[in-house]
Amino acid sequence: MNALLALENGQVFQGRSVGATGQSTGELVFNTSMTGYQEILTDPSYAGQVVTMTYPLIGNYGVNKDDVESRKPFVRGFVMRECCEKPSNYRAEQSLPDYLKDNNIVGIDGVDTRKITKMLRTEGAMKCAISTEELDPEKLIAIAQASSGMQGSDFVQEVTTDAPYEWDAPETSTYHVVAMDYGIKYNILRLLREAGCRVTVVPATTSAEDVLALEPDGVFLSNGPGDPAALEYLFPAIQRLTAERPVFGICLGHQVLAHALGGSTYKLKFGHRGGNQPVFNHDTERVEISSQNHGFAVDHTSLDADAIRVTHTNLNDESVEGLEHRELPVFSVQYHPEASPGPHDSRYLFHKFVDQMERARTAGAAR
Repeated sequence: MNALLALENGQVFQGRSVGATGQSTGELVFNTSMTGYQEILTDPSYAGQVVTMTYPLIGNYGVNKDDVESRKPFVRGFVMRECCEKPSNYRAEQSLPDYLKDNNIVGIDGVDTRKITKMLRTEGAMKCAISTEELDPEKLIAIAQASSGMQGSDFVQEVTTDAPYEWDAPETSTYHVVAMDYGIKYNILRLLREAGCRVTVVPATTSAEDVLALEPDGVFLSNGPGDPAALEYLFPAIQRLTAERPVFGICLGHQVLAHALGGSTYKLKFGHRGGNQPVFNHDTERVEISSQNHGFAVDHTSLDADAIRVTHTNLNDESVEGLEHRELPVFSVQYHPEASPGPHDSRYLFHKFVDQMERARTAGAAR
């Protein structure tokens, strides 16, 4: 079956349908990872987006039940140069095309992903439409142009949990962490558990009072999709929690924390998405290779330098990759230290969070 991908700038790519039939719109972005397509599909941070994979062959090791990062795929569409229909891997339980069909994700292959990527790098991420139904190029371009953009979007309500739950609690735990679910990835929860934490995941709109009633040792602000500036309803709870408990934020959690502390964010031209982003750690003066997935960044000029310091910087464009409060046990990073898949260079951050909870507990006992 034929499929068509139309961009808001008038470019059209004809290919083959390798997913569900139908039509979808979203922001077209690219990811440079060579592996991890299943984790990318199920990363809630991609809600509202159509993902182009720059690596030419996708799907060769199939899909399995263990490599998901959330309850279901959240991407609006999937674009590939070549999609493998017959995977070869001992862990494979299903082919990628079948997985896309089962989860109602429109997919297309046989298109020039190199051209798409170069276009997005030059012109920036843009709205698109992908369809197996509307194959008239001009009409599909109009549909792409009329669709909603990412700025001002709130997809957190779409991806957050409906009710609190305990994540696979260990037999023994030293700390209790409440995780604010803005679109949390499972591997974050796994690593918190490995660090000795019992984790309670709560909906994004949970009040500070309800979080504190759970008596956590620390609060985690998760990754998630959309424009952080559109999430003003989250800021008051974060402001209260930073004054009461150690706080660690990742990705969207980092961005909303910056807003809550008086900063602001801006939209990147084409974002950072892939498993090989170089980040400079100002404390160690070492470079960490990181996994990233975001289209917005914190404006360092908006931060109160007397209260907040930048701890990490992206070496490609010098954007802010990490923040830390100078007095409170509060810190965050823009990238994904949990990766999955990706480098493990930054997993020490989970232990830093544990150390801050231990110091806060010791200080509380001393009082």
